[in-house]
Amino acid sequence: MAGRLASATQAAILRVEVTAAGGRVAGASVVVNGATHRTGDDGRVAIEIAAGPVDVVVVKEGFAPASASFELRAGEARAIAIALEPQGEMEEHVTVAATRSGKTADEEPVRVDVVDREEIEEKTMMTPGDVVMMLNETGGLRVQATSPSLGAASVRIQGMHGRYTRFLSDGLPLFGEQVGSIGLLQIPPSDLGQVEVIKGVASSLYGAGAMGGVVNLVSKRPGAAPEREILGNRSSRGATDGVLWYSAPLSPAWGATLVAGAHGQARADVNGDGWADLPKYARGVVRPRIFWDDKQGRTFFATAGATWEDRTGGTMPGAAPAAIGSSYVEALDTRRYDAGASAQTILGGKYVASARGSFASQRQEHRFGDVLERDSHTTAYGEMTLRGAAPRQTWVVGAAIDRDAYDPEDLPAYAYAYTVPGVFGQDEIDVAKWLSVSASGRVDAHSRYGTFVSPRISVLVKGDDWSSRISAGSGFFAPTPLLEETEAAGLSRLTIPRPLKAERGGSASIDFSADTRGVKTTVTLFASRIRDPLHVTRDEVYAITTDASPTTNAGFDLLTRWTHGGQSIVGYYAFVRARESDGEAPLTPRHGAGIDYAWERPRSWRLGLEWYYVGEQRLEANPYRDSSPGYMLVGALVARRLGRYRLFVNAENLGDVRQTDFDPLLRPSRGIDGRWTVDAWAPLDGRNINAGVRIAF
Repeated sequence: MAGRLASATQAAILRVEVTAAGGRVAGASVVVNGATHRTGDDGRVAIEIAAGPVDVVVVKEGFAPASASFELRAGEARAIAIALEPQGEMEEHVTVAATRSGKTADEEPVRVDVVDREEIEEKTMMTPGDVVMMLNETGGLRVQATSPSLGAASVRIQGMHGRYTRFLSDGLPLFGEQVGSIGLLQIPPSDLGQVEVIKGVASSLYGAGAMGGVVNLVSKRPGAAPEREILGNRSSRGATDGVLWYSAPLSPAWGATLVAGAHGQARADVNGDGWADLPKYARGVVRPRIFWDDKQGRTFFATAGATWEDRTGGTMPGAAPAAIGSSYVEALDTRRYDAGASAQTILGGKYVASARGSFASQRQEHRFGDVLERDSHTTAYGEMTLRGAAPRQTWVVGAAIDRDAYDPEDLPAYAYAYTVPGVFGQDEIDVAKWLSVSASGRVDAHSRYGTFVSPRISVLVKGDDWSSRISAGSGFFAPTPLLEETEAAGLSRLTIPRPLKAERGGSASIDFSADTRGVKTTVTLFASRIRDPLHVTRDEVYAITTDASPTTNAGFDLLTRWTHGGQSIVGYYAFVRARESDGEAPLTPRHGAGIDYAWERPRSWRLGLEWYYVGEQRLEANPYRDSSPGYMLVGALVARRLGRYRLFVNAENLGDVRQTDFDPLLRPSRGIDGRWTVDAWAPLDGRNINAGVRIAF
């Protein structure tokens, strides 16, 4: 009807039947002359339309779009059948953006692990408000709780500290140079199309802050038909989520998306000791995006985002635990705004020129009892690249500039402002059909710590059903007072007795992957070494130093995936030996394992079962024990699709494992850094069940 009813004398009737693999497809989007309709449970839809030219596009998740064009006469009734073809395996054909080469994941000498949309869909039903669970269940990544008072967390790659992980959104540092412990909890997954992970030193690609690796969150692009979805979710621990997702083509070349969310949680004292094991929070997030692609190699992308959040933890209202003796409130108010854009064009018919830039501004007020710490943090980034290709070669050269400024209003001694211009290059050569080599290098001129050279080389060897990659590189990290420990305890009690040095590190890895009879297996061995590491002491003095011995970590991980029909089983095992100057690195399990089983009946049921094991961890500044026991977690997900509705129930930690079943969370006396709690090494919330609905309209 294209937005208006046709008159009786000019109308025609179109009946569309959508099929796939011999069966009818319910809930498919049928776009007729720009107006969207949906097939019923019988896979059919009848549409009254004005006579004249007709363009039909059929879109359904998991299938390639299909189209048809014809002309209808006034009064005509026509029935057509459109067959959909399943999309191929995402892992095999997806183009990764994090390496800038434009190659697919399986052709790239630099190993890039991809979390596809199907996995993101599953994790969205588990934690609709943030990306924590999605990342925590990605091989080689571990989300480590950093502040029990406010529920903060950071992402560690292969056992390395969270400050070495650089987060990007569509290749832009929209979340700042250091996502830190709270920013990770403020990123909704609803608008993600895929997640790309580079493990190991990636400073040759992205400079400082990428010494552990890169996580690139890639947004969903607008499809051929409008998409609208509302998600509502509620958990047994008092969390509530409401998310709106909207996507629409504006013209053949332009498209737009929007994600907006409102999230909240009540303060909860799970073990009844008067201290909130779960903080209260109220958060609003909005992010529009706009896309342009002329199908001739020229593209444009722009986005802006805003996050407002207030968090409150500490003692429960009206409660005074014996160890503290009075009310103690820890709170954090965050206001963050960002914007970014990228574009590319073709020069001379054979070169691709690209430019990207972003700006982010964040203001926080952090309260530790009667101590208030206010700060503002701004980051800016700009980059230009030129890419060219020969029959067996792809090269990229570019220049970038980074600006990172931190202004603590109440503690000006810890202010800093870094400007880092840099130049970089990358060359990938297909030496033979079975051998590819990638070499990259970057030179950064840091405004405070001098010049750094960051090289990386990667080699890909592959056969018909196997591949192997070898990679080695080095990088640097410019020190700041914003570490996992200081973001949890604040800066008021902190001392820095001597000038800090820049951290320098190197890493190497080798992996082997095979795909036989539907079973994909990857084994990765890795090692890294960091000189002049930042070290936070919390025994006799609360301080940051860089005079510690080098830190090292080494290990391997095994990931295997079996798929058959609508079933899949993913299993992994990881061993990490991370060492610091005083022994094992704290809060780093030496052993970790997991099994994830999923069964799906297309467009109907989805069932998921998961089991995870977290091994022993060394603890520090803990008066109750020096190491934690290992523990197991079990979860389950059930989802049901009913036309445009998707109902889901998810249960986490069915065994009700809680750290407070082993020891108190509260310390017998306040720590030297001012904290009243020990570090979180196990879940604090125990069993948690959430349920919700996703409605397409």
